[in-house]
Amino acid sequence: MEMGKKLVVLLVVVMMMGIESSRALSLCKMSDAGLEACKPYVTQDAPNTAAPSAQCCKALAGADLQCLCGYKGSPMLKAFGIDPDLALALPAKCNPPIAVPCS
Repeated sequence: MEMGKKLVVLLVVVMMMGIESSRALSLCKMSDAGLEACKPYVTQDAPNTAAPSAQCCKALAGADLQCLCGYKGSPMLKAFGIDPDLALALPAKCNPPIAVPCS
């Protein structure tokens, strides 16, 4: 009987871990939807020089830009096809422009 209780507890823990890992991605206070809205404007393959969408600018306005600055030299950005120079220039293209605190 004791083994059965341990198995039930283990299954509950595993299920909770699965639920937690299925939550939406968030990076520096940007949701996965916000990140996806901005991605077309910062990709290496087809950089879009047009003004970013309202959804992208809204996501940037609510983002922790100082946190995003921490990824400036990260090889992770290039692994996801993101050009760091385009990414840093993006907030200034919003209306109104958003100041980027990167130094």
